[in-house]
Parts: sequence; C-alpha cells; structure tokens
Amino acid sequence: MNLKVVFFGTPEFASECLKFLLEHNIHIIAVVTQPDRPQGRSLKVTPSAVKTLILEKAPHIPIFQPEKASEPAFLEAMANLKPDLFVVVVFGQILPQKLLDVPTLGSINVHPSLLPKFRGAAPIRRALMEGETETGVVIQKIVRQMDAGDLLAVAKMDVPPDMNHGELEEKLLDKSKSLLLDVVRRYEQGEPAGTAQDHTKATFASKINTEEGEIHWNEPAQKIHNKIRALAPRPGAWVQTSQGKRLKILRSKLAKGNGKPGEMLSSDGIVACGEGAIQLIEVQPEGKKPMSAAEWARGIPKNIKIFNSI
Repeated sequence: MNLKVVFFGTPEFASECLKFLLEHNIHIIAVVTQPDRPQGRSLKVTPSAVKTLILEKAPHIPIFQPEKASEPAFLEAMANLKPDLFVVVVFGQILPQKLLDVPTLGSINVHPSLLPKFRGAAPIRRALMEGETETGVVIQKIVRQMDAGDLLAVAKMDVPPDMNHGELEEKLLDKSKSLLLDVVRRYEQGEPAGTAQDHTKATFASKINTEEGEIHWNEPAQKIHNKIRALAPRPGAWVQTSQGKRLKILRSKLAKGNGKPGEMLSSDGIVACGEGAIQLIEVQPEGKKPMSAAEWARGIPKNIKIFNSI
C-alpha cells in the first residue's frame, strides 16, 4: 500500500522525526505546523523547525499553518488530500473530531512518556520533576480524550539521577524516530490493533509556567535538584540574589551539608536546603552567558547570598 501521510508537528523534536520519515521514503503528502511566531528578544517572526526543514529539504511538499485546526477551510483542504494516516508529533493544537475523521486509517501520535503516566503537555519535564527512574516513548492512536488512545508501540529507558531535560529529550528522540517508522510501516499493511490503556492509572503533565521555575530553598534538596534538571538547559530554574538579580541554575548535584535554607555553605557552590544540600555546577547570571558555579562565585562580593528561602 502506498500510504499517504499528513505530518503534524512544530518544534525541533518533530522536525527530527519528520526528517527520519522522509529519509526512509515515507510518502508525506502534506505538512501541518503552527503559524510563524515572534521569537527571541528581537521578537523576529520565525518559522517553526518543521517548516524550515520542509523548505530546505522537500519544498515540493505543501505546508499548512492554520491558526486553529478547526477552521472550515483547513478541514476542507485536509479532506481534499484524501490521506490514509495523520502522524502527529508535538504539534501544539488539539485536533477536533472532524479532523480526526478525515484519514481512512486514523491518526497516531508520538508521546514521550509511558502512558497512561504523564498525559498532557509537559511529560518529560514532569517525569524529571517527580524523580522518575524510568520513562520512555509510546506511539498511540489519537482519540478525542487527551492521550487516552490505544498503544501501538512502547520503548522504555532508565533515567540517570543527574540527567536533565535536554539530555533526556535527546535520548527519547532517538527512540521515537525508529519506533514511529516501525509503526508507520505496519500501517502500510492496514490499521494495526493496539493495546488499551489502564485509565485508572492515568496521571497528568500540565504545562510549566514561569513562576513554577522559582527555587524555594526550604524544600528538600532532592526536590530542588529535580526541578533544576527538569528545566535545564531552558528555560532554567531560578533564584534571586541579595543584589536583586535573577540567577538561573542549570546544573546541580546532591551534596552533604546542613544550614539555614539558602545559605552558601562553601566556596564551591554548596547551598543548604530545607533538607540536605545541593552543589551548584553551572549557573547563568542575569544578562550573562552560562558559566561554572565556581567562576560565578569567584566574581561576587563575599557578602552576597542567595536569600530566597520561602
């Protein structure tokens, strides 16, 4: 069967999956991505990573960028393509049922958690925040209820105690590409059967807001360390110094020590927490580039402290 696939995706994670499918001759008849958005400090309007890839590598493939996936004109355009399968990888919009009804073989999604755990927008970050020692990626059928579809394939991996979001995402991407290709190949033979999730075990991974990135030193060291891992390298967990400047903490490790929460216990960056201590490894002072915590500590007055303990 010459499977006709429409690919939905937006960021780098999605573009790498799309690139892998193209390299393995999957017949992508169209790509759907988010509209160009202002990015960075300059707020320059920038295309998504998926759009950039198609313009560079496969400009013959049509690109659709609906503000809402429910727009009638977009629904009509998708129906006119007569696709067999929708493949969705971090698209950024919920697909309405009218759209899900378009492809003859349905729609599938790459989700970087071991469903039914961590359904929702931020599964990798939430898994790290909660100190999970195992995670993975699944390919699921898309149904109306968020991330509740039958599972078509699962790949698991261990999570080392100091691995951060960027590192874990890269490992999960490697697993996602081959897993997705295998499932798409199965669809070339017709719609495969999946395995139902145990919905009673579902947990949810809501999007993380800026305020949630603030470190509260009265919390246990393990919880603080997990937050730093979950938000590194971007956007970064943060505190304010006694000079009123924001300091991002990009890498840490658990350490020994006791003191008042927020107290610097040593010149090599050990900070007391509500329970235990952590050692700062890499930080980013406000308005500056990332640097080692030791370099940062050498450049500050002796009386500076990390004051936030709430």
